[in-house]
Amino acid sequence: MQPANFDSRQNHFQLFGLAQSYRIDTAQLEQQYRALQALVHPDKSAHLPDAEQRLAMQRATLVNEAYQVLRSPLRRARYLLSLHGVDIQEENNTVMPMDFLMAQMEWREAVAEAQQARDAAAVAQLEERLRRETRELEAQLAVNIDTEKDYDAAAGAVRKMRFMERLAEEIHAAYDAIDI
Repeated sequence: MQPANFDSRQNHFQLFGLAQSYRIDTAQLEQQYRALQALVHPDKSAHLPDAEQRLAMQRATLVNEAYQVLRSPLRRARYLLSLHGVDIQEENNTVMPMDFLMAQMEWREAVAEAQQARDAAAVAQLEERLRRETRELEAQLAVNIDTEKDYDAAAGAVRKMRFMERLAEEIHAAYDAIDI
């Protein structure tokens, strides 16, 4: 891709030459990112007039933002759903299955107990369990989006992943509290 042919109207998948899918080839994403960065890096336009330098900066920013979205499973799912016109309603729709909400409460209690006991091993176990459950949820998202095209179910899974993301933040905060 030449900078002159750089089309900011392309979606992130098109920009990186990837199929519009939840499952992506992360090695190809990395390779394409490096190639695009080499083409659009603002240092390559330092000798050009101000307007062209600003355009180069915009291109580099777009490449960076698109890369950050595609490399994050949660952000990639949100983006894919937005491409399909699905409003996830993360902020407004907090309705979750009761068993999921109960599990979240149990998680938070376990993290708080491990933190209070300054038990780094317990926090590590919780973190590993969270990773496993997050991978399972990501696998379900891939089925919802790529195979079944069930975007409503995918939106629900994205909302669940957001809860899991917050739980991961709490786990990291527990580590920090223990290390103090």
